[in-house]
Amino acid sequence: MRRRTIAVFAALSCVLVGLTACGPGGSGRPSVVVTTNILGDITRNIVGDQAEVTVLMEANADPHSFGVSAQQAARLEQADLVVYNGLGLEENVLRHVEAAGESGVATFAAGDAVDPIAYTSGDTAGKPDPHFWTDPDRMAKAVGLLADQVVKNVDGVDETTIRANADRYRTELQELTTWMEKSFARIPAGQRNLVTNHHVFGYLSQRFGFKVIGAVIPSGTTLASPSASDLRSLVTAIEQAGVRAIFADSSQPDRLAQVLKRESKVEVKVVPLFSESLTEPDQGAATYLQMMRANTTAISDGLSVAP
Repeated sequence: MRRRTIAVFAALSCVLVGLTACGPGGSGRPSVVVTTNILGDITRNIVGDQAEVTVLMEANADPHSFGVSAQQAARLEQADLVVYNGLGLEENVLRHVEAAGESGVATFAAGDAVDPIAYTSGDTAGKPDPHFWTDPDRMAKAVGLLADQVVKNVDGVDETTIRANADRYRTELQELTTWMEKSFARIPAGQRNLVTNHHVFGYLSQRFGFKVIGAVIPSGTTLASPSASDLRSLVTAIEQAGVRAIFADSSQPDRLAQVLKRESKVEVKVVPLFSESLTEPDQGAATYLQMMRANTTAISDGLSVAP
């Protein structure tokens, strides 16, 4: 009620002073603000042309470290709906999301709503894992819940259109899941071992039957750093499991992964993945569907073909 009252007064103010552009983007249209670019892509598929969608995180940014400008913070507090990942992912943005919520803006934490799992190792063991998007089934669940939030909180959108957009995109996600299952079937059971830059593929591993051997940074965030003993322990695990590839995020330096490759006694490839951010259009992962297909191909090739 408070949010709707604020919106009514804002609209009246626009009329009284003769402004031509009110609202977060200056367009006068209903507004949805999204923190990460992965969720931004999902939201745009659902919302379509029904509202203005503003995505705060630029392409190739690290969600753990990106921050917002004063103008972006203001947009958060002027939005009809704020969509964020939650579960501690946007470490430098959460306070702005909370401030928007306190001012009456509707907020939706997608990660909290899709049955999150906990990290099982490293210094974040036992804490909720925010990287739920690596499981397309959970992303499909988020699509339906997000559509509910848009219909409920964004005035002026056509519910039939929003629901149809969500249904169409869920169908694409179901097709993605089927394709991923067939692609991963190429990898022998004994070779389904993952080593990554940091703990980011827990959901994918659970959904598609992989074993996470370890991570170069034994944490759920890129802001942590490994110790010498961490690296030695991981080298031992790599050697014992006969790991064929180390997967490093394409937007992060792979220096530590290269160190592990040199230190281990087995031949290991370092394979780039798109794990936490979408890219520019010409860089291979401009949409969530492109990102998941590119990663699936890279993992399948990296683990099913001999080094």
